[in-house]
Amino acid sequence: MKSASPRGCARGLAVGVLLAACVVDVLYAGSDGTSVLPTASPLWPALVVLLVGLAAVLWPKERRPEWLTPQVRTGVPAALSALFSLGSLVTVKANVFGPGEVLILLCLLFVAVRHCPPSWAWGCGALDAGALLLLPVRDLGTSDTAALGLVVAGLVLIGVVVGLAVYLRILDYRRGLAVSESRRSERVAIAADLHDFVAHHVTGILVQTQVARMMARTRPQELDPVLAGIERAATEALASMRRTVGVLRDAGDEAADRRPVGDLAGIAELTDGFASPVQRVTLRRDPAVSDALPHEVQAAAFRVVQEALTNVRRHAADATHIEVRLRDDAGCLEVSVADDGRGGTRLPAAAHGGGFGLVGLKERVTALGGELRAGPRDGAGWEVRAVFPAVFPAGRS
Repeated sequence: MKSASPRGCARGLAVGVLLAACVVDVLYAGSDGTSVLPTASPLWPALVVLLVGLAAVLWPKERRPEWLTPQVRTGVPAALSALFSLGSLVTVKANVFGPGEVLILLCLLFVAVRHCPPSWAWGCGALDAGALLLLPVRDLGTSDTAALGLVVAGLVLIGVVVGLAVYLRILDYRRGLAVSESRRSERVAIAADLHDFVAHHVTGILVQTQVARMMARTRPQELDPVLAGIERAATEALASMRRTVGVLRDAGDEAADRRPVGDLAGIAELTDGFASPVQRVTLRRDPAVSDALPHEVQAAAFRVVQEALTNVRRHAADATHIEVRLRDDAGCLEVSVADDGRGGTRLPAAAHGGGFGLVGLKERVTALGGELRAGPRDGAGWEVRAVFPAVFPAGRS
């Protein structure tokens, strides 16, 4: 048997108290001074106000019809209560009110301030508060001092309920902003991932297409591996775009779990796919480099290699040998990509990129407590080197 949760017990207790208070209201309204049972008449106005109010407060959320909006829930019962009070004043007929109606109006005031749309919240809240403050006019025999005391008590209750509702509404608003900002940041990161992946593959397609055009004139019998590389790069680019666009379309919380990130194992596939008949890529991985490094470090290392290889294609198409190293440097992961190019490139100017790849890469690396350096090598070529802490520094999560 499933045990009840503390929240369920509290809700059941609150409902029980509210129903008991409404029973007291009925007994008060129907009392004629001779019997405990509600035999006085007319009793139906009080019953209508209480039943409509209870329906508005207790109707289960999952079973509410679409028309039962917070505005309707909070406005209709308050309007009926206010009309009942004004009717008592106009007809000069006393109608005793009890704690049930007071609790209902306070509950509806809370709902109005917290859940109604901003343009309706204060109007519905004012209607509920006004109906509550009108309750003393039903008891025509109440002295001015007692009536003033009831109004002051009502104002205090209204202030407490409104304050609590506003506080919770602000918390809801801040929580919504935090979720929206988190999703926006995640989508910006996903868009950056899409740029990294597609730029890498499309640049490879462009370079290999140029190689194929040259080989078509000199070595046409060796074209098949180059064309296969173009096909593979195009397929991977399409897959990356399809996967990332699918994530961007998903507004749920699972989007972050489906981001197309890489790891150390993916670096081997990256280097294998980069090699071409005119460019040789060598991957040297220190056996001491563990696959158990934090996922963020592995993904950033993958990005370093990917961006460096993409820049080789963009800015050093004459490079014949690229060397990728993964090394354990005193407990830190060192990633380096070096080429022997002299800056020769045959790519169109539009394919060179905006020059922000290394800037974003440095932000990613430094955010993990690492360092990134890029510059010319001694002699010829260019080198990109990143050092990551294998274990995050204290205080970093």
